[in-house]
Amino acid sequence: MNSRELLSVGEVADRSGFAASALRYYEAEGLIHASRSPGGRRMFERSTLRRLAFIRAAANVGLTLHEIREELAQLPRERTPTKADWSRISRHWRGRLDEQIAALESLRDGLDSCIGCGCLSLQRCSIYNPGDVLASDERAPGAARLPRLLRRPHSAGG
Repeated sequence: MNSRELLSVGEVADRSGFAASALRYYEAEGLIHASRSPGGRRMFERSTLRRLAFIRAAANVGLTLHEIREELAQLPRERTPTKADWSRISRHWRGRLDEQIAALESLRDGLDSCIGCGCLSLQRCSIYNPGDVLASDERAPGAARLPRLLRRPHSAGG
């Protein structure tokens, strides 16, 4: 590969909007790949920018790091992904997006009366929690009556 086709960590960070530390983390997690220059510097192919855009979009729609890794594993490493490659893996998002849209619509529609927290503070609430029965439900920590997708724990790494 011609060295002009490779980008340094700083160039990829500038172009992608990700911090250099995030790039190193994603490399360690196997989401992106870098080669090393003769001086030992990380060098990335330009196609890494597309992978990073995918990572950002996938994280923004709620995919976990594990799910992102599974999706990226379907892309070819030996060539730049084509539109067909991206279309194939983005189809997997459709169900997730539909579920997320429905969950957000449910939250929006009920927000003026309750946000699904299970509290006892409202006298009139469509999902009132009499006797605080949700406190004993081990499956329902936090905002127990929010749609499941909106209660999913989020980690710092995605």
